[in-house]
Amino acid sequence: MRSRSLVVPAVLAGLLAGSVPDAASAHEQVGTPSATVAAARTAADAAKASRAATGGTLVARYGFDGGRATSITDESGNGHTLRLITGNGGTVSMVRRGQGHALRFPGKCTGKKRCPHAALQSPSAANLNPGTRAISYGAKVLLSRSQTSKGQNVVQKGYSATSSQYKLQVDGAAGRASCVLVGARPGIKLVTSTVSVADGTWHAVECRRTATALTVLVDGAVRGNRAIAAGLSVANDRPLSIGGKGAYSDNDQFQGTLDDVWVRIG
Repeated sequence: MRSRSLVVPAVLAGLLAGSVPDAASAHEQVGTPSATVAAARTAADAAKASRAATGGTLVARYGFDGGRATSITDESGNGHTLRLITGNGGTVSMVRRGQGHALRFPGKCTGKKRCPHAALQSPSAANLNPGTRAISYGAKVLLSRSQTSKGQNVVQKGYSATSSQYKLQVDGAAGRASCVLVGARPGIKLVTSTVSVADGTWHAVECRRTATALTVLVDGAVRGNRAIAAGLSVANDRPLSIGGKGAYSDNDQFQGTLDDVWVRIG
């Protein structure tokens, strides 16, 4: 009876946080109050993030409706113009989407060094660095199951091994969206969506960092979250990259179509 009495408060806590744990997970929390509190706080942060309208200041936005695949204007008005960088004959192309356009990246390639590569990059700028502030960033993605790979970058600023970083990517054969934060100290903080976005239809994917949580959303719904340290800071002198790290062979090439890429800070 004592075990059952402890499950009920866990379920009530889940209701307050916006989610209901199952009986098994509630039993696992018995005897670990610190873990229970941390999990509840993370869930509460995720629920708050999912309810709140996306805030902050829009620092970059690319709708790709200018009808060109190079020198793409930053529609936020902050001047973060994208330039195309390519390797091995890679390129991007404009495709119609509704009344506007989207941008198609090089398709899947089974080779290694000779595969075509393409990415879009803006110069580094201080107002693209969130530091410890809240940040949200996202895009609309179109990717089929046959186009998945080990990892494909959608939006990235910084590198995990040599600097701090924020990143949105699509991972693995299942094609699950994931969000990454890396601070000045070693340690990658990653959260992966519970659902795939590689089904041949458009999906809106978003990463949100609040004070103590990192959340991934797909089509407006929270699909994963994890706790992070409030002091985790992302600030680097690297460019903002879309569709890949760069044009070199190991660039985690995105192999589908992108639209409406954006970054908000604060």
